[in-house]
Amino acid sequence: MSDCLFQRYRHHVLAAVRAMLPEVSEETLARVEVTPTRDPSHGDMATNAALLLAKVARRKPADIATDLVAALEKVEGVAGVAAAGPGFVNITLVPDVLRSALPAVLKAGENYGDSQSGAGVRVNVEYVSANPTGPMHVGHCRGAVVGDALANLMAKAGFAVTKEFYINDAGAQVKALAWAVYWRYLQALGTTVTEEAFDALTPTGLQYRGEYLIPVGEALVAQYGDNLAESGANPAPELTWLDTVRDFAVAQMLLAIKEDLAALGVHQNVFTSEAQVLRDGVTDAAISTLEKQGLLYEGVLEPPKGKLPDDWEEREQLLFRSTQFGDDVDRPMRKSDGTNTYFANDIGYHADKVARGAQMMVDVWGADHGGYVKRMKAAVRAVTNDAVPLEVVLCQIVHILRDGQPVKMSKRAGTFVTLRDLIDEVGKNAVRFTMLTRKSDAQMEFDLDLVVAQKRDNPVFYVQYAHARCRSVLRAAQEDGSYGATTPDVLAGVPMGCLDSDAEMALVRRMAEWPRLVEAAALAREPHRVAFYLADLAGDFHALWNRGRDDASLRFLQPDAPDATRARLALVAATATVIRSGLAVMGVEPVEEMR
Repeated sequence: MSDCLFQRYRHHVLAAVRAMLPEVSEETLARVEVTPTRDPSHGDMATNAALLLAKVARRKPADIATDLVAALEKVEGVAGVAAAGPGFVNITLVPDVLRSALPAVLKAGENYGDSQSGAGVRVNVEYVSANPTGPMHVGHCRGAVVGDALANLMAKAGFAVTKEFYINDAGAQVKALAWAVYWRYLQALGTTVTEEAFDALTPTGLQYRGEYLIPVGEALVAQYGDNLAESGANPAPELTWLDTVRDFAVAQMLLAIKEDLAALGVHQNVFTSEAQVLRDGVTDAAISTLEKQGLLYEGVLEPPKGKLPDDWEEREQLLFRSTQFGDDVDRPMRKSDGTNTYFANDIGYHADKVARGAQMMVDVWGADHGGYVKRMKAAVRAVTNDAVPLEVVLCQIVHILRDGQPVKMSKRAGTFVTLRDLIDEVGKNAVRFTMLTRKSDAQMEFDLDLVVAQKRDNPVFYVQYAHARCRSVLRAAQEDGSYGATTPDVLAGVPMGCLDSDAEMALVRRMAEWPRLVEAAALAREPHRVAFYLADLAGDFHALWNRGRDDASLRFLQPDAPDATRARLALVAATATVIRSGLAVMGVEPVEEMR
């Protein structure tokens, strides 16, 4: 676990508050924050304690701030304290306290920023969960990246994370897939049946006609020969092949999905089958639990919004009292044919997660599932007796641009359709980084030209260039040989008091923020903050690099000043380390050099 300066001085703030106001509850104190200031001239960190406690203490925020200033001025490592605005308190640290972050980074390596704020809580992060009916498309990409980065972030913050993919292999769409694969199987056998004639045989029409199923049909022939067909490669009765083909098709599609996810750098720990959850009786058990709690009843729903009463068939069905848990209406658990709704099966699936030990669940969904959030949270509250929280992170749509114009998802036009297409075009690292440059619930434009451009307004390039520059400085120092060893353990012991320019201290200050950023981003479930932080860190480094062009005293390698050089090498090495630490959370590989 990394030492976090902000947590350290938050403890001092809390100690001062407890001494001033011993009656203040721990619940209130938990809301006290110590955060970086936006302007270094206002200090290194600020606290909202006076503002937060004014109502509780029945005192003016300014008066509490005055007392807090007096108390914090006595704390070791504090150079100055000042009240600001309506009740904020700004704290300036002794420079050596800030500089102590550098040896901490160098000793911890990429583990710098690791935290125990998650306290080992077992959290299940489920993401992607695409229907196993075809290759991953661009629409799946953002959820995959956000979910994976969030899982990495929460693990770094001390949560015990399980990365999960839910296989939707029990619905009508999987049966439709089986029929589509069976058609490709018959084609591979050389059937004379036309596509139109076969379409007429299917229960719901031939829904999946993509060429990606041709090799699946051929693989089916390789394994089963003509045993699944009638003579002359004619269709056999459904009962003789459906289960076999369905299981084979799902396995093949899942293999393709895993390959696409691997190309994106996504490797999930658990793949849970909806069909298996049903077979294991978990869903039935969850429904029974709700029934015993009096939360199920036979009733009639009002017409949905936009439906006129005349267009709505009223019928009794099994309903869940989700309105008791904050939902807008009660929700159906059974379809007209008596089978479970998707909602009922999803309740069973979340109950299964809990049965496997999840103490918290985070689902990453597309924005089109926004209307599903309330009912799912209601069901989880009910089935777990409020013991296991469910959080949902929504990902908005991504618009792909080329030459400033939207790229239409059309096979006929030869434009992007699959996730693999996107990765092949710009690379895994660019895809992952770019997908995290916006908050997940905000729409974004993925500019194919910008993400590979070597220019400042491309954050992918800007951050990677900073890391490459750091590495080039360290290689040059090592090749020179006159500055001694440049390993992290050696540099961690170098005196760093000479790092006192505003540009150097800005970089030091930014690195000191990383442990706090990890905790804050993890608790907010916002991995995009890591991308923002790295862009700021890269900006601070590039600013120092550019200052060195005009001011020789700030250059990293100075043959006439070996001690100052070694201190700056420590600064450079620490910068590269923090960049790698952040990129690891994002699932992005750092670049060692750029030409």
